Amino acid sequence: MAAKRFLNDEESNDQDPPAEKRLKRRPSFASVIGEVVMVNSLQNLFSSLEPLLRRVVHEEVEHVLRRCSQSISRSPSLRIQALEPSSLQLAFSKPLSLPIFTGSKISDNENNPLQVFVVDKSSAPHMMMPITLSHTIKVEVVVLDGDFPPRENNSWTSEEFESNIVKERTGKRPLLTGDLNVTVRDGFAMIGEIEFTDNSSWIRSRKFRLGARITPGTNTHGLRVREAMTDAFIVKDHRGELYKKHYPPRLEDEVWRLEKIGKEGAFHRKLASQGIKTVQDFLKLFVVDPAKLRATLGVGMSEKMWEVTLKHARTCEMGSKQYIFNGNQFIIYMNPICQVLRAEINGQIYTNREISGMNRAFIQDLIRQAYSNWNSVKEIDENMNGTALLAQVQEMVDQYPNHQQGMIRPFEQNLYLPSNAHIECSDNWQLHSPYNFPALQIQHTMSESSSEGDLTPHGLP
Repeated sequence: MAAKRFLNDEESNDQDPPAEKRLKRRPSFASVIGEVVMVNSLQNLFSSLEPLLRRVVHEEVEHVLRRCSQSISRSPSLRIQALEPSSLQLAFSKPLSLPIFTGSKISDNENNPLQVFVVDKSSAPHMMMPITLSHTIKVEVVVLDGDFPPRENNSWTSEEFESNIVKERTGKRPLLTGDLNVTVRDGFAMIGEIEFTDNSSWIRSRKFRLGARITPGTNTHGLRVREAMTDAFIVKDHRGELYKKHYPPRLEDEVWRLEKIGKEGAFHRKLASQGIKTVQDFLKLFVVDPAKLRATLGVGMSEKMWEVTLKHARTCEMGSKQYIFNGNQFIIYMNPICQVLRAEINGQIYTNREISGMNRAFIQDLIRQAYSNWNSVKEIDENMNGTALLAQVQEMVDQYPNHQQGMIRPFEQNLYLPSNAHIECSDNWQLHSPYNFPALQIQHTMSESSSEGDLTPHGLP
């Protein structure tokens, strides 16, 4: 019986609900009905307020738009700017001088400082005219990727321009240093000394561009001024500058500055062995004895290379210096590379046209003597005034020893020859004399059968 009561006690305990369940009360029917009524009331309220809110928002938006339109209508210039894009643009005045090396001053192709202008491209897209603004603007010079902008797209946004600005490599100095911020007054600004500190080989395009933009934060008075940029170019390490060619070459340049002649290379050594150290030496020998010059360079220089070297050499500027070789009763006037300008025989002056009728073998012999004794040739400057020049020439003639009188007789005996014995005249070197005589221009046509008696060399067209 006791066991039975114990089992009954466990069953009665299992049937009793837990205390938490007894405390949790079920919602009453009345409360559910109340919540439903409240939700319906809120929905009805929102439905009634929606048209009112829409009307208020609509009125406020219209009011703001009216105020904006009135402001634009009162300012025609602002209205035009709002409707039309600006035609103003920054532009560099001239192309850059190439090549460009790190640590070297950047200049234009005339070796002058860079200038940036404000131009208006609306009048003629291919002839942009500089304009003057009524206010100053600040301009910043930056470096751009050489591949920007793409070839098929010559227009860009300020954001695209900004994203293509090239910064220095990690751990390096600023890529571009110097006078990078300038102020545009009266429509233009002069850019001071700027230079690259790193080459362009480390970016994908291997080229840079210089760009100019309005300095961020500058008040442009509502104007949109498009950015400027140069053509793409390569920046080389300054070590390469030690070996670069000059365009045009100078007379005093070392001969390896000419195309196809490398510094301390085979051609350089061959020329140096013959005493040809400068561009002037190269051109003098070419005028006096082109066959010897060609033989000195040897078969290692092909005809194509020879033509390239000559083409580069002939761009050399002659300058204002003239050279006088004189003897008893004769004076020969030459330019720096032994080309005859005029002659004075027995006190009579012969222009280059008159020289063409003289004995060319005799004149050539004088030129060869002048070349062989170049250290004794007198140098004068055609920029000197006439009185000083004549005094200098007369002094030189008075001091010359009287030991070449015998040379005049063959010249006098053969002063005039038939018309087929003449000096051919044509060249790109334009020469001038202090007496305003036309310059002698010599035609060069390289030929293996060139006569030793020819006054004019054959080779350079």
